[in-house]
Amino acid sequence: MSYIKIRFGNTLDNLGSGINRSMEEILGPFSPIFALSERKWKPFMDIYESENEIIVLAEIAGIDKDDLELEISNKAIRISGERKSTQFDGGPTYRLAEIQYGQFERILYLPAPIDVDKVSASYTNGLLKIFMAKLALDKVQKIQIEGD
Repeated sequence: MSYIKIRFGNTLDNLGSGINRSMEEILGPFSPIFALSERKWKPFMDIYESENEIIVLAEIAGIDKDDLELEISNKAIRISGERKSTQFDGGPTYRLAEIQYGQFERILYLPAPIDVDKVSASYTNGLLKIFMAKLALDKVQKIQIEGD
């Protein structure tokens, strides 16, 4: 059985600059295609929420599981990795080049806090599936008061 690397921590809130990230998102579609190899790309993702859990699906076909990294805090997740370019013999001439290669990173802020002890992930047919149990915030616990 093989595993997906998952790292837990509270540093995800400090990742990325809002101004730089916004400018990249605004200007990204207007960049020339040859600049794609120098930029990080962003895979498509879905977030589903039920009463008890949050599920994230990431479409990252063509990436070796060993080239994926998943970091989780109770408020956000960071999915990063690299899609390596395909090598062809004879140096073909491209007629269409839409598949993005290289480094990618997505930071998703979750709609509810999660229990980092109850996270699982699987990677099949190019889809990364992450299942995260929500933190029970309405749970009431009785505390015994000590003293005189």
